[in-house]
Amino acid sequence: MSIRRAWGLSPTHVDLQGPASARRAPILVELDALPQRLSVDLSRAAIVVVDMQNDFCTTGGWLDTIGVDVSAATAAIEPLVRILPPLRSLGVPVIWLNWGNRPDLANLPPGVTHVYDPDGTGGGIGDRAGRSEAVMTRDSWGASIVNGLEPALSDIHVDKFRMSGFFDTPLDSILRQLQVDTVLFAGVNADQCVLATLTDAACLGYDVIMIEGASATTSPAFCLDATLYNVRQCYGFTTTTDHLVGAVIAPTAL
Repeated sequence: MSIRRAWGLSPTHVDLQGPASARRAPILVELDALPQRLSVDLSRAAIVVVDMQNDFCTTGGWLDTIGVDVSAATAAIEPLVRILPPLRSLGVPVIWLNWGNRPDLANLPPGVTHVYDPDGTGGGIGDRAGRSEAVMTRDSWGASIVNGLEPALSDIHVDKFRMSGFFDTPLDSILRQLQVDTVLFAGVNADQCVLATLTDAACLGYDVIMIEGASATTSPAFCLDATLYNVRQCYGFTTTTDHLVGAVIAPTAL
């Protein structure tokens, strides 16, 4: 993927708008959303897909081996299959934000490793959990994108190490370099890592939209209900897979 933010350079002049050939025309869509209908410029948007990886979504992955029913997480796959190709066709960056620990866990504080291992006996984040590789380790099978979702060569991959993808990662720098104002969010778990990343994005000044259907969770249903309520009430907007796909296939370029 070409980086959008650049200067136009000559021996005597610097154009901070960038070279004319690299400037993108607005791509405006009208989007049914809650709490209000939206007008969105997709030329300044990106989609962040959170934790659609084997350790969260696949039989034999971490959550499955500790007794979590991952079927709800896999429900996000088909909506993403519908959403991502038309977004890519319009040049919207796709960012895969997957949990991928350092093998030595050197940057993980106790509050993170405590998750799913409250008594310190093992099985939590970064533990081997009886496997040949540690849970959610960078470049491992568990940190790889789940079958059914095929990244494109132009997609961007970011490893994260917290519930929020903004801490200790280049995500914010990447979005700013891409000149992104609006971030679409999808993935799992909607009430945990998706919400934490969306919340930080809103606090950093991005316009945020959570995509229902493409955002799933293995938590009880009331957790998703509360998440959608809080996104609409406090941070931004929600839309549905159908509304987004319908809007994206009929954009207006000015």
